[in-house]
Amino acid sequence: MNIKVFNIRLSKEHCQQDQTRMNEFLDAVEVKLSSTNFVTTGTLDYWSAVVFFEPKISKNEKQVSKFSEEELSPIELKTFKALQSWRNDLAKKLDWSAFRICHNSHLVAVVKANPQTLSELENISGFGKKRTEKYGDDIMSVLNAL
Repeated sequence: MNIKVFNIRLSKEHCQQDQTRMNEFLDAVEVKLSSTNFVTTGTLDYWSAVVFFEPKISKNEKQVSKFSEEELSPIELKTFKALQSWRNDLAKKLDWSAFRICHNSHLVAVVKANPQTLSELENISGFGKKRTEKYGDDIMSVLNAL
């Protein structure tokens, strides 16, 4: 988790500028926790805000799998085999190569991420809007059946 401290000076010439700087920052991150305190030094009064945050993951950034089949736990391997079976059956039905539906590395990424929603599935490497629209319901069904 990251942390950033902002001081919002109360003087007219600085207040709006300090607020704008903080708001622009807040729009660009995912806030996890914040705390504020009013500070007075006798000569200068200001609000101090501490923001704990994580960088936002844009829709263009995908969760990239760093795992291979060999690194799957026994339970994950069972899930992987179920997804692989679904994919191979669909490929046979469509008379396609299985990799046209998705690669094994994509299936490993799904197993490791364990998405609970189609939106989460869409953020996994190898999946985008089109692939999730085509196969997302089937994949979620396989995941929920185990």
